[in-house]
Amino acid sequence: MDFFDIWTFVLFVHILGAIVWVGGQLTLTLVVTPVARELLPEEQRAVVMRTAGKRYAFVTNAIALPLQLATGLALTFHWGVDSNKFEVDGWGELLGAKLLVVLVSIGFAGAHGVMAAKRNSVASRNFALAGLAASVLVVLLAAGLAS
Repeated sequence: MDFFDIWTFVLFVHILGAIVWVGGQLTLTLVVTPVARELLPEEQRAVVMRTAGKRYAFVTNAIALPLQLATGLALTFHWGVDSNKFEVDGWGELLGAKLLVVLVSIGFAGAHGVMAAKRNSVASRNFALAGLAASVLVVLLAAGLAS
């Protein structure tokens, strides 16, 4: 098959990492948290959410984000992106914006983790929602790069 080469696989892994990263955030926010709030008493809910959060953080930090970084760098070199591309109207600016929002999202995730460890539920929730919004924006910007 001519359409399937190593770079198709690298892009697939990059997209798969994004699915794990953003999909996990959406699943925890839109499915797990509301169900836990509805069905579990406060003590059990806190344990379930901390445990799910720690597992998600491990999968994200140990697997998904390193894959994203490695495949993103590989694709950048494969596509011939250099510092001059960032000066190109449109595509380069969009790529720069995507990379900036990725960093912002990772920052929010780190702040969420710190606040969760300190058991500051209000700040933790706010950072989680801000991180989710940034992550969804990354996907939107990535879609713009692909079009």
